[in-house]
Amino acid sequence: MLEFNHMVESSLYNLDTIFHALSHPSRRAILQDLQDVKEKTISELAAPFPVSLAAISKHLQVLQKAGLIKRYKSGSFFYVSLNPEALQTADEWIQGYKIFWEAQLDSLKNFLETEEI
Repeated sequence: MLEFNHMVESSLYNLDTIFHALSHPSRRAILQDLQDVKEKTISELAAPFPVSLAAISKHLQVLQKAGLIKRYKSGSFFYVSLNPEALQTADEWIQGYKIFWEAQLDSLKNFLETEEI
């Protein structure tokens, strides 16, 4: 298990920040919205939310700090796009534990099937 933890920790750059960013439902909704399009303006992203543009901007700052989105300015508009590589980092970490727990559950199943009741 120690090797696994070392491998995971050395390959991830900001997992705490990523999971913090994913912890808020509005930020997850923003990421979901960006999944289907190449990019959106901040105003387009803010439209479905009953909060101020400033509140959405703060959410976007958290997402950008985690590397989950990219922002750039073109003319007078700020555009936002999804950065799937950061989500891949979180997925790789989760997959490591999924493999571990699946093996543990398989061992338990085999034990229970061979144990006399």
